[in-house]
Amino acid sequence: MEDTYRTIAEPSEGLYKEKGSKFIALAYAVYSEEEVKEIIAELKKKYYDARHHCYAYILGADQSRYRANDDGEPNHSAGDPILGQIRSAGLSNVLVVVVRYFGGTKLGVSGLINAYKVSTADALANATIVEKHETVLLQAHYAYPQMNDVMSLVKEYDLPVRDQQFELDCKLTLEVRRKLQDEITTKLQDIEGVKVSVFTGSNSLTL
Repeated sequence: MEDTYRTIAEPSEGLYKEKGSKFIALAYAVYSEEEVKEIIAELKKKYYDARHHCYAYILGADQSRYRANDDGEPNHSAGDPILGQIRSAGLSNVLVVVVRYFGGTKLGVSGLINAYKVSTADALANATIVEKHETVLLQAHYAYPQMNDVMSLVKEYDLPVRDQQFELDCKLTLEVRRKLQDEITTKLQDIEGVKVSVFTGSNSLTL
């Protein structure tokens, strides 16, 4: 399973001006649709006087989840050019929102495609590109006597510990590369008395 992807290290910005219209491209690293919605809602508040807030995003190391939105511009004149630039840069877990202030002169479909493409390319060119691994959070539930065996496995794989509770019943939340998920889950479950679940925020799915 491929779990490596390229994304941006921090938010970046690009700009394109044409016939009085201004296109402000804002790029963000994102990891869920919920995060995408929150950022777009915030930008619509911040740039409340803009005519359009067009966007596109790609999620997942395999780039399987994506969306493009024209936000009132002619079909495929805004969202698709933005999406195309994210793809051309070979990036994932990236959202680009282009905020347009209308200058009074229509640019035509070809002019719009160029404007959204160039502003997005500018934002991504200004970003620092980093390579990351897709990860999942595993929770190991066990009694205190299993502590040494569990911690030995954590050390062997050099797993980041995101949360820990050491009481009569212990709980350890570990960040694991997605392609190692099955291997580490099996090794944890091979330790007698250890239960493993995938942590998904407020809920966890027992394996």
